[in-house]
Amino acid sequence: MGGLVAAARARELGGRVVVLEKGDRPGGSMLLSSGVVWRYGSLEEFRAQCPGGDPALQRQVVGRLDEALFWLEGLGAPVVARETGNPLTVGWRFEPRGLTEALTRAAGEVRLGTPLLDPGPGPTPAPVVLATGGFQGDPELVGRYVTPEARRLLLRANSWSAGDGLRFGLACGAALTDGMDEFYGRNMPAPPAAVDERGFVELAQLYGRFALVVNERGESFAREPASWSEIELVQATARQPGARAWYVVDVRALEERVRERTVGGMVAAAERAGATVRQAQTLEGLGLGPLPASPKLRRPPFTAVHVAPGITHTIGGLRIDERARVLRADGSPVPGLYACGVDAGGFSTGGYASGLAAALVFGLIAAESAVAEL
Repeated sequence: MGGLVAAARARELGGRVVVLEKGDRPGGSMLLSSGVVWRYGSLEEFRAQCPGGDPALQRQVVGRLDEALFWLEGLGAPVVARETGNPLTVGWRFEPRGLTEALTRAAGEVRLGTPLLDPGPGPTPAPVVLATGGFQGDPELVGRYVTPEARRLLLRANSWSAGDGLRFGLACGAALTDGMDEFYGRNMPAPPAAVDERGFVELAQLYGRFALVVNERGESFAREPASWSEIELVQATARQPGARAWYVVDVRALEERVRERTVGGMVAAAERAGATVRQAQTLEGLGLGPLPASPKLRRPPFTAVHVAPGITHTIGGLRIDERARVLRADGSPVPGLYACGVDAGGFSTGGYASGLAAALVFGLIAAESAVAEL
């Protein structure tokens, strides 16, 4: 999203733009998302939810997102809803394919199958906006920064966001933000379940707050209570032996709702996908060994779902300022180099915030800064 937004805005401002798209279609992981672009209701709430983030970057997202949503609509992006259903947040939901098509039209020249090349020695020859989508698609980088269980994680994103922007920035002398070990994702049905990009949203198992969550040894490892986003639960699962967990619920939990879905519906979706789902009248009958006592498990029958963490995008990345300029360790900008989307870190460190919102706002800012340099 960040790259297409930057290209579209730069063209509006009179810039000559070429988008280098590594994949075989535009849109990156935006096309695979639910299309909700949101912010917290205030900067204070953003700071409370993501205390490790950069206040200057967070301020830009809060201050500019609402206008940016109307800008997207003006490009022809179809709006599905003008609310999020979450009292903590405000934003709009777009139809992802129509959003991608509108931005692609506005972006102009998009060269598919064209990866970002090594910058080589010397200064960047022209303003470059890095927007390659993070490094979750590279198990080596995920293993270096996030978890030694990297190869056990499911990729809940496009496959070509593999750290090209990160490497380019580092080669140019860029500094990294805090939170390089953090990521946004969802616990998904574990193999042998079949999870492809069509099921990234539908198959998310987003009911850890109603479940006893244990690892393969039957040990509790999750912070209680789980946050509304459950992002910390997914990150903790990624660091368990084998990067697997079980969600155990009783019959009462199956009727609980998480947004528009029920827990029972999410369990049924996992079962249809081929996940290991066990049901029993007793906890011992689930075959998970002795389980910790939990007030969540009082009324049989009980259900256990085997889950695996799916990584959607990384949270740490290149350090930028409020003008989207990539920064060195001493705080000075790298000449001609900008970053947006999740190639840039510092937005949601220590918590969870909309990656699409940061990509939209800082795609606009990166374009404005780059064109001003010309």
